[in-house]
Amino acid sequence: MPKKVSRRNFIKRLFSGALALGSVGIGGYYYANEIEPRLLDVTQYKLKHSSIPKDFNGFRIIQFSDTHLGFHYNLAQFQKLIKKINDLQPDLIVFTGDLLDHPTEFNQVSDVTKILSNLNSRYGKFAVYGNHDHGGYGTDIYKEIIINSGFTLLVNDSKPITLPNGNSIYLLGIDDAMLGQPDIKAALQNTEEQSYKILLSHAPDLAETTSLYPIQLQLSGHSHGGQIQLPFYGPVVTPPFGEKYPEGFYLLGTHNELTLYVNRGIGTTRLPFRMFSKPELTLFTLSSELNEQDVS
Repeated sequence: MPKKVSRRNFIKRLFSGALALGSVGIGGYYYANEIEPRLLDVTQYKLKHSSIPKDFNGFRIIQFSDTHLGFHYNLAQFQKLIKKINDLQPDLIVFTGDLLDHPTEFNQVSDVTKILSNLNSRYGKFAVYGNHDHGGYGTDIYKEIIINSGFTLLVNDSKPITLPNGNSIYLLGIDDAMLGQPDIKAALQNTEEQSYKILLSHAPDLAETTSLYPIQLQLSGHSHGGQIQLPFYGPVVTPPFGEKYPEGFYLLGTHNELTLYVNRGIGTTRLPFRMFSKPELTLFTLSSELNEQDVS
């Protein structure tokens, strides 16, 4: 289990990040506060694995995460994000937590539900809890938004994603590591051992535990890529359970059996800045390891 960071040390690191940002001057402050948080980076990757049925070649999965609505990210921006996701024509949409920055203080819940309801995908929309979704007694607020907007909320559970011909992959989701009770073993109970499995976990550092199970891919958020990154140093601030794997791809397990991808998220929290860590929307396209395009 990843080492926890005390509240005092976390605040000290936030303060260090603010000082680092201040050191680049007024221009850097303006860029990090007003420009980069609005520069959406749409990253696209092909995921190849022998456990993916060939009929899933070309299957498109959109991941978005950490919108933190209510803190430096508003509903107008959120609506544009939803349109962007729909324009990418995903087969499956997954949200990896932290929808509202402070759920109990947000007074436009019905608007969020309405906007999320406009998301379209052929094989469903799925979500898991993040720490902010549980925080401040917001658990039920988040659950209501997610369910009423047509998402399936996965809490230590799984769902098969089945094509018309009967071939399936499995989507698993666990509770948040900081304020919930994640249980990977429970999430695996109703899956087929040889199937391709994708785990949604808000906290990326749980991947070390995930790698002990027959799961091929973990999608996470939480870290925001550090929000502020410095050249030759990397992320300045990373949260508990998001310290070891701040962004991008990682391979874990004895023989690299697990691929972890950590999305940088959309919004910000605690500090309204991004520097060298643009907001991210990720499109994954599935592929068997061997398909006609790969054979020379």
